[in-house]
Amino acid sequence: MISALLISLVASVALPQGPAPEALNFAHFPDRLHAFVWRNWTLVPLDRMAEVVGATEEDLLTVGTSMGLPVPPNIPESQLQRTYITIIRANWHLLNYDQLLVLLGWDAAHLAYTLQEDDFLFIKLGSLKPACPPLAWAPPSEAAQARAAQIAAQVKGLFGDTAGVTPDPPLSFVEHLSAPVNGGSEETGESLFHPRFCYSYFALYGDPLIEQDPFPENYLKRLHASGVDGVWLQGVLYTLAPFPWQPDLSVKWEQRLERLCELTERAAAQGMGIYMYLNEPRTMPLSFFEQHPELRGVTEGDHAALCTSVPQVRDYIRESVARICAAAPKLAGFFTITASENLTNCWSHHRGNECPRCGTRNPGEVIAEVNASIQAGIDQAGSAARLIAWDWGWNDTWAPDAIAALPAKVSHMSVSEWSLPINRGGIESTVGEYSISAIGPGPRAQRHWKLARERGLNTLAKIQANNTWELSSVPYIPAVANVAKHVAALRDTGVTGLMLGWTLGGHPSPNLEVVYELGKKRGDGTYPSAEEAMEIVATRRFGPAAQEVVGAWTEISTAFSEFPYNGGLVYCAPLQMGPANLLWAAATGYRATMVGIPYDDLDSWRVIYPPEVFIAQLDKVAAGFDAGVRRMQDAAESLAEPEFKQAVLKEHDVTLAAYVHFKSVSNQALFVLLRNRLNTDGLSETDANALKEGIMEMLRAEKRLAEEMYHLRAKDSRLGFEATNQYFYMPLDLIEKTINCEWLLACDWPQKSQQ
Repeated sequence: MISALLISLVASVALPQGPAPEALNFAHFPDRLHAFVWRNWTLVPLDRMAEVVGATEEDLLTVGTSMGLPVPPNIPESQLQRTYITIIRANWHLLNYDQLLVLLGWDAAHLAYTLQEDDFLFIKLGSLKPACPPLAWAPPSEAAQARAAQIAAQVKGLFGDTAGVTPDPPLSFVEHLSAPVNGGSEETGESLFHPRFCYSYFALYGDPLIEQDPFPENYLKRLHASGVDGVWLQGVLYTLAPFPWQPDLSVKWEQRLERLCELTERAAAQGMGIYMYLNEPRTMPLSFFEQHPELRGVTEGDHAALCTSVPQVRDYIRESVARICAAAPKLAGFFTITASENLTNCWSHHRGNECPRCGTRNPGEVIAEVNASIQAGIDQAGSAARLIAWDWGWNDTWAPDAIAALPAKVSHMSVSEWSLPINRGGIESTVGEYSISAIGPGPRAQRHWKLARERGLNTLAKIQANNTWELSSVPYIPAVANVAKHVAALRDTGVTGLMLGWTLGGHPSPNLEVVYELGKKRGDGTYPSAEEAMEIVATRRFGPAAQEVVGAWTEISTAFSEFPYNGGLVYCAPLQMGPANLLWAAATGYRATMVGIPYDDLDSWRVIYPPEVFIAQLDKVAAGFDAGVRRMQDAAESLAEPEFKQAVLKEHDVTLAAYVHFKSVSNQALFVLLRNRLNTDGLSETDANALKEGIMEMLRAEKRLAEEMYHLRAKDSRLGFEATNQYFYMPLDLIEKTINCEWLLACDWPQKSQQ
């Protein structure tokens, strides 16, 4: 997991706190102890759970089985290493920090680093820690035992005696994707687009060159067969080369570079390049600058930037990159983010005016200078590595100056669909994040690419071929026609390469294969149309059912273009949790968090859309996916060939999972809307009864969807997973949702509080 080096960086930093509101009460369980046991039954070994609450394993085994849970499965260390974010999220409202540390088996520095640096986890959890009094073992009361027996009867009635223990156990997909490749056709032929690179479907984000293998050989073979020719991972310079001002920060840098060399050579043997993401230079604690005040730039919280207007800082960047390139000569390249994510250069968070040096300089010049320092390191090593400057976060007024100042060898990349005008349900807006529902390219990217081409720079498009935050809980969104139309349109823009996804979207898929086909020139000098590329891929995958599947993809894509898109909406709505997101009898008062915990915060879910429009648009999307599901089901039933039949049914299940998620968000939004209206004063009895009946209908609908999603997840361990968020839900979370719905169905309405 996180290396000792990185933990040392926060050894003296307190665990982040923020506000400490009262933790939520999960009233559908007998008490908090039962909730703790349920939530961790398939996540954490029983002995670790017992240590947390001061119980024996037998005590907790009795509690678990009293709720209908089977004997807990063996939980290997490899699972714990890939589900720690899931564990933290599941216990955020149950345990205080001290007990959470015991559950994880970590020290405070490890947890502090993870919350602060593992893809902004503390922000994803709401930038707060709910107040949780210590949870201690006590024998369950008679009332708790009676409630547990009710839960057991419901669980066994719906899910049998093996609830939560599934045919495809958690993370089985890692083994499936890493297994030897048996036959199958490999993609051949040159593409208009090079590189075509994506993130690993299951790589750990924190310290990938120390942690588990992000790119197993057979996984790379599968990606290459899908038309991908590159993968990326993040790098942090002071972990990859000696940090001149504090060398102890760079412990194990040699080991990381050896590992990088090994990975790049292995990838190259598979026809794949490895690209390193740099977001540099990283900030240092304020205490660091007591010894090095001349390096200090913009301050943010208890850290400050290493000012890149200082020549020594640029030298550090150059020397570090040169060392990386020399150690890994087969490294394909780097890409940079220089105006977003972590605070790096003084203008990276748009506050360079606060620096006495950078404040007098053009922001575009500062950003270009960072990229120039990296290119200088590549050149110093005599490396063929390519540098891609991504304009993510660049202020539109800075971009022309930044592009004008980039070195001639640097390539420029822009998010293709950014600033694309859209109208969804009569609400006009623009795309300000990643989207498959909107078909690019958009005006911002085209404007920036034009400036870059005028300088003679190569240009790349950042797209999302498989997933976006519109839905990341399936391995790919089968809106293949939208992806195909987007890539076909990019052929006329002059872009020569594609970044296929952020941390989401690294699973082999028909989407990726279609992208590849669209870049292949035919013998007559033409390229296939979007429809022709889909037919080629569908015929290869689904045989005689190809036309029906292409029809389903097209119908799905048309419906997906109705998605109520907004940048805040895709971060906050329960799109990733889907039917695992709990319902609440009264308002929780918690704000939805960024791709974390949606709660019941309808206003943050819908953002610019009126509630009724938000719900109606999601229903349109769900209806299109449902039509695709039925079309694929009919196609599968008509097939005699087992191989093609199985392939269509797998596509059917991914589509059905997407339908369940979108329909569930609509249901949840309507539930919250009706619940809130029921809690208003002055309702007539007729209106109140109508609202209550609507609430009951939504509870029954959500229970059905949670059951359906459970059975889908039981046979496909990919569902609910995304690399940087790990599992958004486990099978037991979906069963918990059915318990939650049954509990609320039995409540008296309206409810004025959670207690």
